[in-house]
Amino acid sequence: MRLTVHLDTFDRAHPMAFAILWLDKDTRQWSREGHHGFDLPEWGVLHVDCGNTLVCGPDGSAPVCVLEGLDLNACAGPFEGETGRAQWCAERGRDLMSGHWHVQCIDTDQIAPEHGLFAAGNDM
Repeated sequence: MRLTVHLDTFDRAHPMAFAILWLDKDTRQWSREGHHGFDLPEWGVLHVDCGNTLVCGPDGSAPVCVLEGLDLNACAGPFEGETGRAQWCAERGRDLMSGHWHVQCIDTDQIAPEHGLFAAGNDM
């Protein structure tokens, strides 16, 4: 299952800051499909902790952002239109920046992305 998630309202970073992420629930990887206003790796790994999704860089260490309430382990979700708070934590030494996440689309088909960086599954 793949989810398209839109992150926005990080006004302290930039008034028009946003990111579109493609989350692969099965491989626990993500790719950046678009962004503006803050620095974000092209892809990385996903971890789930206490019902929150941690969006980490390729090395899988510290999270770039935390999608609060987006539980990739939940049996009953996520669902299109689901929303929650996102905590941007990529910039060391700065306070967390709050924004929002929104599930735009859920794809249950097993298809290869057109420009996916981890489509072959060997990029780790």
